Amino acid sequence: MKTITTILAIMLLTASMVNAQKYMTKGGTIKFSSETPMEKIEGVNRQVNSALDFTTGNFVFKVLIRGFEFEKALLQEHFNENYMESEKFPNSTFNGKITNIKDVNLAKDGIYKVVAEGDLSMHGVTNKVKVNGTLEVKNGKVLGKAVFNASPKDYNIAIPKAVIKNISEAIEVDVNISLDKLGS
Repeated sequence: MKTITTILAIMLLTASMVNAQKYMTKGGTIKFSSETPMEKIEGVNRQVNSALDFTTGNFVFKVLIRGFEFEKALLQEHFNENYMESEKFPNSTFNGKITNIKDVNLAKDGIYKVVAEGDLSMHGVTNKVKVNGTLEVKNGKVLGKAVFNASPKDYNIAIPKAVIKNISEAIEVDVNISLDKLGS
């Protein structure tokens, strides 16, 4: 928790303090789904920390891997011990920018299409990603949504041959965050 606080503090302090428009959450949600003819696997994490600076477009999030919950306890155990190795790699992070942040009008309720580009890190591997999503301005809150695919092999996540047909090559990741203005 201290690490996420440090990351968020650094990100927030690097931006100009004049007219800064900073939003954050500690309760975002990330769901992932792997569906094959053999099995459907879903995990959800409701402890996503995220911060967005509307002045610069800087955007970060951090997810505790052990925070993912599954319908079956055995799936959760295998996810943490065999695949994600959450003792060794406890977090997944994104550090980047909303490239078209100037298209979002915080003074006007609406849904705005956005593009996030940056570094997605998990399982000790960092990859450049570009994700399309939306930011919805509604009653002073900002709701962020995005759906994208991630491949276990791109993050050196080994799938044992015995279960290779049970896990999709492309895992769908669904991000939902509700950001509140910092200081309000």
